[in-house]
Amino acid sequence: MKTQGLRRSRGAVRRLAEPMPQQNQQQMMKQLQQVQARMAKMQEELGELSITGSAGGGVVTITVDGHQNVRAVKIEPEALEEGAEMLSDLVLAACNDALEQSRQKAAAQMGQLTAGLGLPPGLI
Repeated sequence: MKTQGLRRSRGAVRRLAEPMPQQNQQQMMKQLQQVQARMAKMQEELGELSITGSAGGGVVTITVDGHQNVRAVKIEPEALEEGAEMLSDLVLAACNDALEQSRQKAAAQMGQLTAGLGLPPGLI
């Protein structure tokens, strides 16, 4: 019995190792090239995004792009009155808010890009 199971496994491996028909390979390559082009365009679009996070009711605002690079920091004068420790907490909170929004937008765009590919979630 065990030998038969082993033979079946070898047959299954042989079937998997058989080369793909040429047409399927060409079709897959074409699809991969299209995905690459769309991904390059998406990366460009992410760089052009402007996402703003804030803290303290807008006393501190941080603007980042879709690549999570900080592009601007704005601190209202009343934030300075609270002291250095409070100001650093506000800057940190605003920065984390902006970065999280940026990551969510990037993930949403990536989801749209990979939606029709039939890939498992989280693979790319």
